[in-house]
Formats: sequence, structure tokens, C-alpha cells
Amino acid sequence: MNAPVVPQNYRTIFISDVHMGTKRAQVGMLLDFLRSSSCEKIYLVGDIVDNWALRRSWYWDQSHNDLIQLLLKKAKRGTEIVYVPGNHDEQFRDFVDQRFGNVRIKQNDVHVTYDGKRYLVLHGDEFDGVVLYAKWLPLLGDKAYGWALSLNYYFNRLRRMFGLPYWSLSAYLKRQVKSAVAFVGHFEDAVVREAKTEKADGVICGQIHTAEMRMIDGVHYCNDGDWVESCTALVEHKDGRMELID
Repeated sequence: MNAPVVPQNYRTIFISDVHMGTKRAQVGMLLDFLRSSSCEKIYLVGDIVDNWALRRSWYWDQSHNDLIQLLLKKAKRGTEIVYVPGNHDEQFRDFVDQRFGNVRIKQNDVHVTYDGKRYLVLHGDEFDGVVLYAKWLPLLGDKAYGWALSLNYYFNRLRRMFGLPYWSLSAYLKRQVKSAVAFVGHFEDAVVREAKTEKADGVICGQIHTAEMRMIDGVHYCNDGDWVESCTALVEHKDGRMELID
């Protein structure tokens, strides 16, 4: 008989880049994580809904409704939710500084941990040179990334037939595109500089779909990853300790 799942109790959960509205969104996995977790506050750090994809073709299954209902249920039961829209759901920026019950929409926010550290929370697209200066590039790249993810499924089925472990073709291709425009390093440096401007101890962001937590020039850089491939979240424990959950 399987042992019951013990719910994990955190102080804060940070998630981003779910990209609801696409078939590649791993909404079921996110539902499993949130149903088995409780916390005082949830940060939705952008690109929760993929309006770019929805404009191209409509896709919205029951799990997408279930996720919204679960978040609203948690808010109704006292969990504070802060929604920081990204570039794929930028339409919600029209409601910045509005409160809907226990849900607030912010352009960015400063989160103070239990042990008093200040973290600037932002999606990060405003520091993405590709998005800022050549908006057609990420639109093209997003479509190509979708094709790569579809190819990735069949590619890894073939690898499993030969007993080989999972390898992300789509993540590899995306890294090559980003490196071609010298993007990732500039992005990290830019968000760290912004955190210093705000006199913050750290920065929490999404945007580049790469979960990472490390010190950069004296600032604690935290990227909570995505729910397309990596299925990662950043959590703050009750004592203020930060951890990436895979």
C-alpha cells in the first residue's frame, strides 16, 4: 500500500513561464505540485498565460481551468497571490496595481524573506535585448521552439528504444539561438544591476526558461525556470532559506 503524500508547507512559492494556452505546458505537473503544497504567498512571475500562442490558434483544456480554479481557491483560503505579468501575458499589465480579492497584479515587487533579505521580483522581459530591440525575433523563435518541442517528443521516444537517457533537443536548440545573440549573460547582468539599483539582496525572475540560483557580483540571482520542460519552482522555506524544487 502506498504511503499518503505529506503536503509540503512553504512560506512562499515562485513559479513562472507556464505558457497556458499551449499543448506543451505541463499544467498537470504544476497542479500536482500545488495540490501537495501549501504556503502563505504565491508569486506568479510572468508568462502564466501564453497570449501569443492563443492569438495564433486556440488551445485550452480542462487542466488549464483546474489550475486557475486551484489558485483562486488558495487565494480565497488566505494565500496571498502576486501576479507579475511577462511579455506573453503583457495584456494583464493594464491592471497593474489593482487588487482582486487576495490577488494583486504588480509590474514588479520587492519580497522580504523571513530572515529580512530583500528580493526584487520581476519577469525580466524588459531586460531581454531580443524582446526589447527586435520583437519579431522572439515571435519567430517561439514558433520554432514549439516545433522543436514536438520533435523532441519523438526524438526521445527513439532514444528510449536504445536505452539512452532523456536529452532535451529543444532546450539545446534554444540555447544556441540565445547564445547567437549573446543574450543570456547580458540578461543576467542586467537584472542583477536592477537589483542593485533597488538596493536588493537578490533578484527573482523568469523569462529565459533556465532554473538557476547563484551569486552574481554580490547579488543572489534566482531564476525559477519554467513549466514547459524543466518543471521547476523556487520556494522560500519557513526560515527564509531559498531552494529550487525540480
